Amino acid sequence: MLDPYRRAMTIKLFILLLLPMVTICSDLSLPMDCNDVYNQDTSRSSGVYTIYPIGTTSAVQVFQRRMDGSVNFYRPWNQYKFGFGNAAGEYWLGLENVFHLTKRRSELLIDMEDFDGNKSYARYTSFSVGPESDGYRLHLTGFTDGGARDSLSHISGQKFSTFDKDQDTWENNCARLFLAGFWYSDCHSANPNGVYLWGADSTLYAIGVEWISWKGRGYSLKAISMKIRPVQ
Repeated sequence: MLDPYRRAMTIKLFILLLLPMVTICSDLSLPMDCNDVYNQDTSRSSGVYTIYPIGTTSAVQVFQRRMDGSVNFYRPWNQYKFGFGNAAGEYWLGLENVFHLTKRRSELLIDMEDFDGNKSYARYTSFSVGPESDGYRLHLTGFTDGGARDSLSHISGQKFSTFDKDQDTWENNCARLFLAGFWYSDCHSANPNGVYLWGADSTLYAIGVEWISWKGRGYSLKAISMKIRPVQ
């Protein structure tokens, strides 16, 4: 049996591994950039680390990223629940993790890029995901336009759907028709987890990585990422 000191340290390490945005020790210096990460521990290998550009409330957690089509996002419920991909590349953190991370008030930033190098973003000042018992229901308010305009606010209140767990409001299965898991209604004006295509393609209807209010239906983005961070 572990002595009380070793048991306490083991619990702290477990929490740190699960929730990298939580500060375990009050005297821990939060890294502002990758140089700080390295300087705090020169033995660390290259990898993905959480940084805090403007203090404790600025920790950014990427929970979705598309960039090159290297990962298949047409996956069943359990894989969307627990996550898949590589945090340094194409990635889905997992709905259960997002649910726990957004118990504390959080904001959502969605960055995107087209195949001509144009970039835009959409920001939502309040973002959370409910528990699995309620279908990982999306809660979203406070839109700020960064050029992409708003393709998500109307789906606030929707449950998450996959091809094997249909929870949208359409009579058929949006996830199966548009080849992705997402918060669909009847069906979508954004499909960030869709099939990775190359720009405009009118021969394949609305299955790409789309953000309709920016590039229109039938244009699949080069890159998109969804990031959350806690706010006071």
